[in-house]
Amino acid sequence: MENFKKALAELIGTFILVFIGTGSAVLAGDKIGNLGIGFAFGLTIVAAAYSIGTVSGAHLNPAVSLAMFVNKRLSALTLVWYVVAQVVGAFIATSALKMIASEKGVSGLGANALNGISVGTGFLVELVLTFIFVLVIVTVTSETKGNAKLAGLVIGLTLTMLHMIGIPLTGLSVNPARSLAPAIFTGGVALNQLWIFILAPLVGGILAALVAKYLLNTEASAK
Repeated sequence: MENFKKALAELIGTFILVFIGTGSAVLAGDKIGNLGIGFAFGLTIVAAAYSIGTVSGAHLNPAVSLAMFVNKRLSALTLVWYVVAQVVGAFIATSALKMIASEKGVSGLGANALNGISVGTGFLVELVLTFIFVLVIVTVTSETKGNAKLAGLVIGLTLTMLHMIGIPLTGLSVNPARSLAPAIFTGGVALNQLWIFILAPLVGGILAALVAKYLLNTEASAK
């Protein structure tokens, strides 16, 4: 029952993240620009952290959950619950956006893509930006190094910051769940490039977990 409650919180939180964040790009991107899109994602994280985060920690991202598993803050079973819930939440949100965009006559669902850069460069961009994002999350939520009162704000502002460089290059994923549904619904090039936006964030998340543990000593058991 505990895992179910946490998973439901992750589903709701990921739905909100994708619906508001991706929705802002799809439905209002030409009006609010990259800065506005970045704030839409960032402020959603802040809202989620101080609401559903009280139940699940508000990972909303398989790369974050994987990092928490690597650093033994999450069991393997809970990791599975979280990732499934995050993917389902993202799919529901994208489905809702698809319906709204169709009625508005807007094409596209915010699928990530390589904007004039090579596959290798795109992979590196997503890996590095995810590394930064997850490193901040793992550190600021640490029992030994963190600050629980400010964690949501710090994480949200970090995600906002990353959008400033990430949007022009890849549309910024740093979150496999956020990328999966739009690519599947869109197909074509977006689907062919999807592996980048799944694998790179997961690798970046693992590296961040290890650096946080062994360099920043974020885990109580780390030496």
